[in-house]
Amino acid sequence: MEKISIITEETADLPQEIIEKYKIVIVPAKLDWPDLDNMPGENIFQKMRELDKKGIKSFGKTSQPSPKAYLDRYKEQFARFEKIICISLTSKLSGSYNSAIQAKSFLEKEKQKDVFVVDSLNASGGQALVILKAIDLININKKAEEIVEELEKFIPRAHFFVMFENPKWLEASGRISHLVASLMRRLAGAGIRPVLAFKKGVLVPAGLKSKAKKLPIAIFKQFEDKIKKLKLRNKKIRAVITHGDDTESAEELKEMIEKEFKNVEIAFINIINNVVGAPTGPNTLALAWCEIG
Repeated sequence: MEKISIITEETADLPQEIIEKYKIVIVPAKLDWPDLDNMPGENIFQKMRELDKKGIKSFGKTSQPSPKAYLDRYKEQFARFEKIICISLTSKLSGSYNSAIQAKSFLEKEKQKDVFVVDSLNASGGQALVILKAIDLININKKAEEIVEELEKFIPRAHFFVMFENPKWLEASGRISHLVASLMRRLAGAGIRPVLAFKKGVLVPAGLKSKAKKLPIAIFKQFEDKIKKLKLRNKKIRAVITHGDDTESAEELKEMIEKEFKNVEIAFINIINNVVGAPTGPNTLALAWCEIG
């Protein structure tokens, strides 16, 4: 039997090749949006654009996986692995962590001690960075207990910046007020964009970037400022870029970072998942990063 299995949710935005290479198990979340089902498009963002063009005003409802969804995965993995580390979406924005904890309690007593549920306090690329760290530790034969301990120390050092092309989807989902959405639109018209970041599992304002009508430039400036502030220009950094069906902007951000910072490794670029994408909307751009080594 293999020693340690990693379980997580689709909210981590891991590329399929990483999922397959490291045998990561994905627990799907739920998105209920009937109007979207009839829209053309290869992904949720293309469908949302079509919805917008047709003037259909509706919003999807998201819900976390059930405890049974985690329990089923736990049981499946115990057929092949000795221990399980489940790395969840931030508990401050979702009930996924609680579902994973509840599922553990339904296992046989002797199996419960072999399941470790870790709150990433992050999402998308930030959640992915926690998983990549766990993979690094598994590869050097760390024990599950040691890995969890190191992840708890690592999580506060996993940074995540995100910007939205249009706050209308956040407003429609009720995550921001009409007043805040209107302010964001006015600022964007003047070339000023707010940057949000995760702090203790909650998205909070991280700064305003002027002369930055383009999202890649604005996020790059935020990243550059943080690197300088923390004096990390010569430290090895791992980064992940995720986007709302805007590969061009993601690649532009990657090129800017790699040109300016030779010490940064872009682990991957990937599209944002449906559950996070529904409230953030098309053309969202996010950068997650951490110091490694």
